[in-house]
Amino acid sequence: MVIGSFRRRALGRALGRTLAAVGVAASMLAGIGQAAAQDVTYLLPAPQSLPAFGPFVLAQQRGYFKAEGLNVTFQVAKGGVDVAKQVGAGNAVIGGGIGDTSIIVRPNGVPVKTVALLGGGALMQLVMDKDKGLHTVKDLKGKTITVLAYQDTTYFALLGMLASQGMTKSDVNAQAVGPVNVWKLFLSGQSEALASVPDWTAQIMLAKKNIELIPSDQLFKSMAQAIIASDDTIKKNPELIQKIVRATLKGMKDIMADPAAAAADFVKATPELAGKEDYVALSFKLYNQYVYGGQKVLGEMDEARLSALQDFYAKEGLIRSKSPVQDLYTNQFVK
Repeated sequence: MVIGSFRRRALGRALGRTLAAVGVAASMLAGIGQAAAQDVTYLLPAPQSLPAFGPFVLAQQRGYFKAEGLNVTFQVAKGGVDVAKQVGAGNAVIGGGIGDTSIIVRPNGVPVKTVALLGGGALMQLVMDKDKGLHTVKDLKGKTITVLAYQDTTYFALLGMLASQGMTKSDVNAQAVGPVNVWKLFLSGQSEALASVPDWTAQIMLAKKNIELIPSDQLFKSMAQAIIASDDTIKKNPELIQKIVRATLKGMKDIMADPAAAAADFVKATPELAGKEDYVALSFKLYNQYVYGGQKVLGEMDEARLSALQDFYAKEGLIRSKSPVQDLYTNQFVK
């Protein structure tokens, strides 16, 4: 009995030491896993509370970045061109822009490419006041059109739409008024039209304004939002770009599959929008309808469309020179 008791105590102590060792090993492995999470700064051109950034925010909120071993922090730059400059300079690994961004900045020595295009449609929509008898681009001759800024791509898309109808900026009164007044002045009747995006269009629709909506790509092949990265990062760390693109496209897929559920999670991540789930859901539906669809491969850039768009920028004098089209994008991360 004494020997048996001694053996039981000895076995107990050995088992205890083994379990303790297992516990320490597990803790060490957990620590290694946590340490392996890579810090990434994701630079956005505007505050992340805009539904435009739904794919990015959902990838964060639903843990897709975390599942890729990434610890992502969003920071806000001063528009898409600033994003490109910061990413090109190595101050951020990745950024949000539009498909046009690399066209604009590469002639100025900013070495960035589009690594994923978030939809086969176009971000910009021409919204007109139907109660004032406006139905076509040609109806806008002599009318006031609000735009975000004269250096913003939505304004360039407006110029492209005008050009498709044989018109120029001299035929309209385009006013750059900022991201809030661009739609508020339209609602108050101080402008007859605006160069809009789904976020602003949703605000107008919720206000029950009677509108005519023309997606810009019906007349001019401008583009959707894009993920941009530097040539250097693409070359030296393609695995990291692949992880970021994969997670962001998952967020985009979620919006396409269930905009209402996506809106609920988006609002959880952006508490300043509490109570505005209907607005976010409507914005997401508009993105689905006008922007996100139309790609054979989700995230893929259409080279012919990109080339034609660059030709327009050059013709209008919006860029100093054209870049080789292959320098403007890569589809390696979406295949």
